[in-house]
Amino acid sequence: MTGIILKTPDQIDAMAEAGRLLADVFALLDRTDLTGHSTLWVNDLVDDYITTTLHARPASKGQYGFAYALNASRNAVVCHGVPAADDILQPGDIVNLDITLEKGGWIADSSKTYCIGTVSPAAARLVKVTQDALWQGIRAVRPGATLGDIGHAIQRHAHLHGYGVVREYCGHGIGQQMHEAPHVLHYGRAGAGQRLQEGMVFTIEPMLNQGSARVLPPENGWAVRTRDGSLSAQFEHTVAVTATGVRVLTLRPDEAGRICF
Repeated sequence: MTGIILKTPDQIDAMAEAGRLLADVFALLDRTDLTGHSTLWVNDLVDDYITTTLHARPASKGQYGFAYALNASRNAVVCHGVPAADDILQPGDIVNLDITLEKGGWIADSSKTYCIGTVSPAAARLVKVTQDALWQGIRAVRPGATLGDIGHAIQRHAHLHGYGVVREYCGHGIGQQMHEAPHVLHYGRAGAGQRLQEGMVFTIEPMLNQGSARVLPPENGWAVRTRDGSLSAQFEHTVAVTATGVRVLTLRPDEAGRICF
C-alpha cells in the first residue's frame, strides 16, 4: 500500500460532506438552462455558489496555476477545458463540467457531461454509455478486488458499444490533497494491479471517444482534444472502499437507484 493514504470512517464522513455539497452544485446546474451562455459564465455561477451559498472552496482554483472553479470540456475536448467568454454553449453541444470542492480540509471531485438543448442521437448515446461505463467501474469496487477489475469493467463496456477509452488520463486517490496515490486506469485486466482495501478513497472518471481513443497534446498546457475531432464524454465520482463494498461520496439525488449500499 506504499503511498496510499487510508482514510478512517470519520475522515470518509468528512469527505462525504464535501461530496454532498458538490452534488448540490450539480443540482444547481441541472436546473439551469446553459444554452447560449459561455463556459466562463458557468464557471462564475459555480464559483459564486460554492463560496457564497455553500461556504466552501473551489479546490481547482489555484491548483497547478489553474485560475478557475471548473473545467469545461465541450464536444471534441476530452478534458481540462478552460472556461472562456467566447466559448458559447450552443444547442447540440455536449459539455463536461468537472468540479472539485473543499470543505473542512477535505476534497471531493466529480464531473458530468451535459447535453445542451437537443443533441444528435449519436451524441446522446455516447453520453449515456459513458455514464454507464462509470457505474460499471464503481460496481467493481469492493475489498479484495483490484484496480484492474475497475479498468476492465469500464473498457469492456466501452468496447462493447464501439467507443475508444482514453488512456493518457486516469482517476486518482484523493483526500486532503487533490491528487494522491493510486492511479486508477480506465482499462486493464481483471485481477491485475493493486488490491483494494477498506479506507481507500479515489476517483473513477472514464473518458470515452466516439472514434479513436487517441488524443492531441494539451493546448497551452490544459485542454486536451480528440485526435480525429470526434466527440468525447466523461463522468466522474469520488468513491470510498468500505468493509462490504463501495460508498459513492459524490452521489447525486438523481442517481440514487444506480447502486445499493
